[in-house]
Amino acid sequence: MPAHQIRSDLSPEELRRLAKLETDARVTRRLLALANALDGMSRAEAARSAGMDRQTLRDWVIRYNDGGVAALADDWGDGRPCRLDEGQQAVLKAIVLRGADREKDGISAWRVSDLCRIVEDRFGVHYAESGLTRLLHALDLSWQTPRPRHPKADPAAQEAFKKSSGGCRLGSPPSTPKRSAWSTPSLRKWKRCL
Repeated sequence: MPAHQIRSDLSPEELRRLAKLETDARVTRRLLALANALDGMSRAEAARSAGMDRQTLRDWVIRYNDGGVAALADDWGDGRPCRLDEGQQAVLKAIVLRGADREKDGISAWRVSDLCRIVEDRFGVHYAESGLTRLLHALDLSWQTPRPRHPKADPAAQEAFKKSSGGCRLGSPPSTPKRSAWSTPSLRKWKRCL
């Protein structure tokens, strides 16, 4: 079978110049292989010099002939579309940012499994935990563990305790005159508080 003719609107020198300017290494290799083939190198040798198979070079020649240099870039596509539309994504983000209500939701913090259940109940869309985690990251949300708090804790009593126990503070030891650290009574008291 005869080799496909390579379009000649760009010379091999111009293809090499474009290869130098290209930021994508894959496109650069394809441009160099085409330039080598246009210079008269055998297709097998041109493909080998660019790190590809002869059949792969043939495929890129066909794409180059159909679409020019722009067709040499990878066209991966956008992937599978999200199962929630933008409005539903906004509602989900608002739910997460609002946080869980212990009395209404029965939990103190959202877990991904809880959010999967809410998405299925509200929107009728089933997500695996890994898929919903990717969606939450796409919504600029990250998993953060809140500081644990007992549901029956009294913030006023905690503040009163902090104020009344001011004699023992964590941090730097109290300032003392230049004496031995072990003979200073205030330092010994500070160490005992720890």
